[in-house]
Amino acid sequence: MSKTARFIIALLLFTGTVSAQLTDLARVEYTYFPQSDSDNSFRRFRSFINVPVKLKEDVYLVPGFEYRNVNLKFEDVTPFSRKDLDRFQSFSFSLGYTQKLNDKWRLGAKIGSRITSNFTTETFSSSDVVHTGAVYFINDKTKDGLDKPWRLIIGGRYDTESGRPFPLPFVNYYREFHPDWSFTLGVPKSNIKRYFGKNREHIIQSFLSLDGFYANIQDNVEVNIPEGEFETAESISMTVALFGLGYEYCFTKHLVFYFYAGHTVINDIRLRDVDRNDVFTINDKNTFYGRSGIKFKL
Repeated sequence: MSKTARFIIALLLFTGTVSAQLTDLARVEYTYFPQSDSDNSFRRFRSFINVPVKLKEDVYLVPGFEYRNVNLKFEDVTPFSRKDLDRFQSFSFSLGYTQKLNDKWRLGAKIGSRITSNFTTETFSSSDVVHTGAVYFINDKTKDGLDKPWRLIIGGRYDTESGRPFPLPFVNYYREFHPDWSFTLGVPKSNIKRYFGKNREHIIQSFLSLDGFYANIQDNVEVNIPEGEFETAESISMTVALFGLGYEYCFTKHLVFYFYAGHTVINDIRLRDVDRNDVFTINDKNTFYGRSGIKFKL
């Protein structure tokens, strides 16, 4: 995969969190997938909370916090020391703002910072910090009593981790095309859903999705490359693209349990240098992927 393609996919992962958290106020989830032809495995615990504060009619301020804990277990023989490369954490702080512009459109904006590292020094530095910013516009017709409700989100997001001086645009479109069917086109996830039950409390979906993570390595790793020389790895990142099936159960209108299972088509875990060039690919074998959790949504 080219460097440009990886950049686009990685930034789409971050832009997707904007649309994913528009209606989710809180979430707790666990992700696990082993690595094929290897004893390696990836485990992640993730939780976040957003707290809308009403300033006036149709105007809200939304502070948020997210925590991620990644356990990367890899037993393959590697040309570098694996010490302190098994546990990474991130702490994200954000502040969102939204207001209704007119009968059709709502404006949203969000700024935030994420501290992400293996924290071997038990503190953090400027290299551990990633800053983000986003502006988006929402046209929501899901509560207007239409026969085929829909929602459109367009906008752009900038992330300092990408190393590019410009924001990347994104589009997310949702539509119910039948009383028991809906689809979403966008990133990081596109899906088609089928609803069951008296109150549509059971949902089965097929999906295409992206996932990934990025973290700074505080004590840089020296990698012995094939030419017998050493290169310095200063960060670690993972990019995953997958397809699969998912199930959701709605305990109430707002409280939802979910489970997704699939198989990756891109599985790229790598160490990178200061210029974000690849130094070493830990694993790129496609494999099973599972994710489950509970979310509280609007």
